[in-house]
Amino acid sequence: MNRVEKEQYLREYAQLKAEGKPFFPYAVAKDSAMACITLAVIITMSIVLGAELGPKADPTTTTYVPRPEWYYFFLFEVLRIIKPPEWVPMATVGIPTLAMILLFLLPFYDRSPERRPERRPIATAAGILTIFAMGYLTFLGANAGSPNDIEMEPPASLRGAALTEWNRGRMAAVQAGCLACHQIGENGNHGPGPDLTHIASVLPESAIAETLRNPTAPMPSFQSLAENEPEKFRALVSFLGSLR
Repeated sequence: MNRVEKEQYLREYAQLKAEGKPFFPYAVAKDSAMACITLAVIITMSIVLGAELGPKADPTTTTYVPRPEWYYFFLFEVLRIIKPPEWVPMATVGIPTLAMILLFLLPFYDRSPERRPERRPIATAAGILTIFAMGYLTFLGANAGSPNDIEMEPPASLRGAALTEWNRGRMAAVQAGCLACHQIGENGNHGPGPDLTHIASVLPESAIAETLRNPTAPMPSFQSLAENEPEKFRALVSFLGSLR
């Protein structure tokens, strides 16, 4: 910005400042009105939609996978997208820290007095891309299945004791922490283990049981479950054997 542009900018700024309205009551009234609207929207949504409730808390589990609040879904999805373990610090610390530093330094490296979006193509494009990326990642996080529950309907052919066994096996899979490494339907994680949604089309129940007893690292062994709680182990094998 040269001297002439700077003088013109200062003149326009002084004129607008002189013609401006005092902070109180004009700005205070606008902020108060917007705060009331926001509060009314939050109250209405809480009454109509209700609070999101997950599965009943189990204080004995060591496989619970926490999920953030919706306004952190975009950061949650960044962590899900960046899968290599060596890149996890970059996803959890590096990218958010870099974004905050750039935001704090914005007044220092953006010195242009121009505020019209069409005259600032780089800044406008960067802002639009940032908003779009955060919105898209938030959408993915909001529509991702719960990592702590298997939201899957049982086969229509199951009745009575078979249906009860299937539900026991589904809960056993959740409690065993299968969703931490596998995906079942719309729930769980995309790795490091394979997708189990149609595992019964690949392996019979006997092979599934043997894999649970003698898995390949880093998958833990379920031999102790088979010995100490055989009914729960059979229910787990039966559930996995129904996924076709």
